[in-house]
Amino acid sequence: MINKQALIDRFLSYVTIDTESDPASDATPSTEKQWDLANKLKEELETIGMSDVSIDENAYVMASLPSNVDHDVPVIGFIAHFDTTPDFTGKDVKPKIWENYDGGDLLLNTEENIVLSPEYFDDLKQYKGQTIITTDGTTLLGADDKAGITEIMEAMQYLIAHPEIKHGKIRVGFTPDEEIGRGAHKFDVAKFGAEWAYTMDGSQIGELEYENFNAAGAIVHIEGKIVHPGYAKGKMVNSMYIATDYINSLPRLETPEHTSDREGFFHLYSIDGSVDGTKLEYIIRDHDKEHFEARKEMMIKLANELNSQLEKEVVTVTIKDQYFNMREKVEPVMHIVDIAEEAMKALDIKPLIKPIRGGTDGSQLSFMGLPCPNIFAGGHNFHGRYEYVPVESMMRAVEVIVKITEITAYRQNNITS
Repeated sequence: MINKQALIDRFLSYVTIDTESDPASDATPSTEKQWDLANKLKEELETIGMSDVSIDENAYVMASLPSNVDHDVPVIGFIAHFDTTPDFTGKDVKPKIWENYDGGDLLLNTEENIVLSPEYFDDLKQYKGQTIITTDGTTLLGADDKAGITEIMEAMQYLIAHPEIKHGKIRVGFTPDEEIGRGAHKFDVAKFGAEWAYTMDGSQIGELEYENFNAAGAIVHIEGKIVHPGYAKGKMVNSMYIATDYINSLPRLETPEHTSDREGFFHLYSIDGSVDGTKLEYIIRDHDKEHFEARKEMMIKLANELNSQLEKEVVTVTIKDQYFNMREKVEPVMHIVDIAEEAMKALDIKPLIKPIRGGTDGSQLSFMGLPCPNIFAGGHNFHGRYEYVPVESMMRAVEVIVKITEITAYRQNNITS
């Protein structure tokens, strides 16, 4: 039986450590404060009795749980990231615990009247009667992905305390900078030494994902010309007007707020503008590789058309691929998804197999030779003040990890016997 209070205490100890990453930094980890949790995790892994515990110069933490069976079992891994998004502050997180949730509104912050309501966030309704952990409305919570870290740690401690549960060698890994797309960049797959792994980085209970967006980032620079407005006729070029034309020329309904499932989008997430120059920052997403390439081509074509109309090159577009759809790497080894699905069903958890409208370390790791489907960690409303996680979902995730290790060992024994 998973110890509920111990799980809560562990989770709270993680989310109250500020680990926000920084896309403007070239260092790994991108912020020094990520070391605070990385070092804590290393110490805790040693304390609970894990083997081969290490932390490298880039704050990647790894450890092993040795096999307790006498037959060969594939080495499998579980991975989570410890940074939080720079999209919304993760400093001074003050978690609130709501026991026996009554199904109504949760007043996160009285002074600012910040309310988490099931009328707007209807997923809340399925957790009536459970224990919910939220923010106080002024920060994110950090369940993405400190819930995943908590679950992996609790599962390893549980397996150590219950040697009667048979399993092969298990590797765990905790990474920095996933939220800025660099979580797997310096992950040593050979050192990790697993045949496959699972990221514990999904959302609601039951999620099981093995396909994700193809992703790229785009920066659009528009060059203007500043002149005194009283003498500007025929001379001034206002870059912000050109930027507006560029923005409005992309498909308005192909944005995150108008798409779902496997539909791709263009997402304008930052504008920095003046008369003299404007910078637009986009992310480009699509599950379909051909559509993904077409989106990148559209952004470049639009810049060329505007330059042609203006008869000068004032718009430039720089596009950088970030990660690709892991499906092509996972489908040849679909038994690793089948094992996770079997584990959930054995625990009476309904598997929700669907594409990720985002990416995880697993998408990059799959292309680095470590096939890596994604499993629920239990949280909702990531990257903002309304983030929450049901404790019971985290407990079930721990059970799934344990069951996966058990099924993997059992399957291999049947194959070899």
